[in-house]
Amino acid sequence: MKESRIDQRIIDLWDDYVHVHFNRRLFLKQAAGLLGSTVAAAALLPALASNSARAAVVAENDPRLRTERLQVAGASGPLKTYLASPVAPVRIRGRPASILVVHQKRGLTPYIEDITRRLAVVGYAAIAVDFLSPLGGTPADKEAAIQLSSKLDLAKVTADAHAAIAFMRKRGDPNGRAGALGFSWGGGVVNRVAAEPARMHGANIDAGVVYYGAPPPLDQVAKIKAALLLNYADPKLDTRLGGLLPGYEEALKAAKVRYTLYVYAGANHAFNDDTQSAHYDEAAASLAWERTLGFFKDHLL
Repeated sequence: MKESRIDQRIIDLWDDYVHVHFNRRLFLKQAAGLLGSTVAAAALLPALASNSARAAVVAENDPRLRTERLQVAGASGPLKTYLASPVAPVRIRGRPASILVVHQKRGLTPYIEDITRRLAVVGYAAIAVDFLSPLGGTPADKEAAIQLSSKLDLAKVTADAHAAIAFMRKRGDPNGRAGALGFSWGGGVVNRVAAEPARMHGANIDAGVVYYGAPPPLDQVAKIKAALLLNYADPKLDTRLGGLLPGYEEALKAAKVRYTLYVYAGANHAFNDDTQSAHYDEAAASLAWERTLGFFKDHLL
């Protein structure tokens, strides 16, 4: 069930703002042209922007979990992280696997921390890295975070991700297997992590789950060894990524990568983010999450 009936053209303008031009004044001007007034455009901002108050599917003080805020050595310097792990993990065998969670352009938000706890409550040791750490960390202003994210060097981000995975592999509690889960900008990072073998930090991920993330450079796809689960929005709605999917899938097939691709009809980009009511699609999010947990169970435990 979708929570909003905002004009698709407005959602498209917002996605251009977040992913292309980072200029709220331009968004309001364009939206006002469609709606008839700047006041009408501004009234939609609460539904389009993320509402952190809704990011509490699993409470931070849930007694089933232990959470920590740690600094981890990254390739580009110290990385701020949020770690959640089960107090009494539900395991199929041995110790729990570890999963790296990669945020969207908004940085390490309450939504991403909640995703980390959602993984921990079903038995994983999960770590969310603030990839804006080299620039001072995620600011409270979401627009500032989006603009900072555009300044990051993706090669350094990938190296930081590998460092975080290596940190988790060396901890005493995980079973040595590692996965990665990323959303939007973070989904693109997971694609790159899978396609770029770790040089300094040991083995790569065993499994990666991507939610509406940009493909890696196609000439790097043949290097992917991890199994991938790819969750994408309706290509007719998320045209920016929808246009890239055929080429990515062709490269995956040619390289004989183990992958499963799902597209969710009628769902917009960011359909899993329950803090954004204009984008969130409950049915698509529930199905994708069920598939995500099943995939990690098959490949990590």
